[in-house]
Amino acid sequence: MSDVHELSSAFHELRRVELFAELDRQQFARIQKSVRFGRLDKGEQLYRQGEPAHSFYVLRSGKIKLFRVSPDGHEKVVDLVRPGKSFAETTLFADSVPLHATYADALEPSELLCIDQRVFKSVLEESPSTCLRVMRAMSRQLHRHLDEIDRLTLHDAIHRLVCFLLEQDTEGCPHSPHICLGAPKQVIASRLSIKPETLSRMLQRLERLGLIGVNGQTLELRDLPGLRALVGAPTPVQAGRNRPALHAFS
Repeated sequence: MSDVHELSSAFHELRRVELFAELDRQQFARIQKSVRFGRLDKGEQLYRQGEPAHSFYVLRSGKIKLFRVSPDGHEKVVDLVRPGKSFAETTLFADSVPLHATYADALEPSELLCIDQRVFKSVLEESPSTCLRVMRAMSRQLHRHLDEIDRLTLHDAIHRLVCFLLEQDTEGCPHSPHICLGAPKQVIASRLSIKPETLSRMLQRLERLGLIGVNGQTLELRDLPGLRALVGAPTPVQAGRNRPALHAFS
C-alpha cells in the first residue's frame, strides 16, 4: 500500500481500536512502523488452530470467521469478526510460544492490519502503566465474551438470535435499521449453537410478528423496542404498543 492518504486512513482506524487507544503518541508511532497490510480472498485462510502466533490483527473491511473443529470434523463458529475489531490478541501474554486458538477464514474479500506481537509486547514491557491500561481493555473484552457464554448456556435460542441481531452494525440508523447478515445461514447458526433450519424458522416467526423484515441476506429491524423487550434489554416505554411474549416462540 503506497498511497499516503490510504496509509493515514488505516492508521486513523487503528487508533480507534480499543487496544491502541490506550497508547501514547510515541508508543503508537513505534507500533505503526511494524504494521503490515493484508488482503484475503473469499474462503482464504489466515491461520490455523495450533499454528505459532506472531501477529494479531485488526479487520478493516470484510468479515472473518473464527472457528474450531471437533475431533469428528464438525465446525463450531466462535466469532464473526466485523470491521474495526481486533482478533487473535489473546496470545499476547502467553508464557511459551503463543499458538492460535482457532482457525480464521475470510467469509468475503477482506483487508486487515497485521500487528507484530513482539513490538507490541516490548512497548508494554517498557511501560507498566500502559500495560495496565491495555490489560483493562482486554478485561472488558473478556467480560463481553463471558456475556456471550452466558447467552449460550443460560438462554434459549430465540434470546441468542435476537441478541445477535441487536449487536449487528446498524450504520447509525436508530429507526428501522437494515442489517446484512454477511454470512451463510449455516455459519450464523453455528455461531448461535442452533441448527440452520431452526434459524430459518425463528426468522420467519420474528417476521410474522412484525419485528423484522427478511429479504435474502438483508434484514430490517422493524421494531427495535419489541426486539429489546424479548431479551429484557432496556428500552423506552411506548404507549399503545403491545409486546410479543417469549411464549410466542414455544
